[in-house]
This record gives sequence, structure tokens and C-alpha cells, in this order.
Amino acid sequence: MDRIKKVFGRLDILVNNAGIGPSNFIEQVTEEDFDYTVNVNLRGTFFVSQAAGKMMIEQQFGRIINLSSQAGFVALPTESVYCMTKAGIAHVTKCFAVEWGKHHITVNAVAPTFINTPGTEEYLLNEEAKKEVLSKIVLGRVGMPKDVANAVLFLASPAASLITGTTLMIDGGWTAS
Repeated sequence: MDRIKKVFGRLDILVNNAGIGPSNFIEQVTEEDFDYTVNVNLRGTFFVSQAAGKMMIEQQFGRIINLSSQAGFVALPTESVYCMTKAGIAHVTKCFAVEWGKHHITVNAVAPTFINTPGTEEYLLNEEAKKEVLSKIVLGRVGMPKDVANAVLFLASPAASLITGTTLMIDGGWTAS
């Protein structure tokens, strides 16, 4: 943050987009995998937001957008720790929004469904897995990176200046059904 301040003088937008999700049945989750997932997904988001927030409080303006997941709102087999951390992201988003609203900082999250990325490519090549995923997405398609990017862009823009503490579902209707 010191370097950002030195080079740019301010920080207006932070997007917390780091996340991992090692897949494993609950009874087989190791403490190492648990800690690693919590550290990257939840702890990292918290402390990077804290550091950015200090600068944003000083300048009395900022936009923070966290990447949650539909997995924070539904249970996915073999994804218990990932689901838990993404639910935590949605809730910590509210906590930051409530504390920092008085400083004209909005804090929101987006919660995507399966997005067609290199990280989901192998899973979605399995026809049974893809069929199962598509059976839950009422719009009938896997998301594209631009679906998430457009939502993040909206939340970072002046058009969203009265939106804070919310998680925008980008899930094609999965959690609505």
C-alpha cells in the first residue's frame, strides 16, 4: 500500500480476487488444506481490505469488491471449506460496509456460479459433471469471465454509489431455484 500511495497517490478501487478450493470429502480434509484455504480466501481478503481501507479512510472514498461464490450460499459436495470461506466473504463484506460507509467507502461482493475458466475447464469437460451443473443454472449456461467482470465494473462505478454491503449473485438463477 505504501508503494501504491507513493506511485499513484491514492487507491480508489480494490478487487479481492484471490481464491482456492481444494476438493475433498469432509472426513478427509486435513488441517493443512483447511488452513491454506481459509488463509487465502478469507484471511487474505480481510487483511488486504484492512490495508486498503486505511488509505481509503484517509482519502474519504473507495470501492472494495470481494469475490465470494454461489458456493457461499449453497452446499457443494467435497467443497465444505471453500463454501465456508465464501460464505464468510459475503458476511465480512457486510461488516466492512457498515463500519466504513461513513467514510464514503462502499464494500460489496459478487458471487459467481461456474465460470468457464482454465480452472473449471477439466471439470466441465466431464459430460456428467457439466450436465449436473447446467441442471441447476436456470439460464442454462456456464458463465463467462465477462459476466463477472461486468458486475465488478458496475459495483466499482458511480452507478453503484448507493450500493454497499450486498452480494450480487452471478449464478444464472442457481440460488433462486
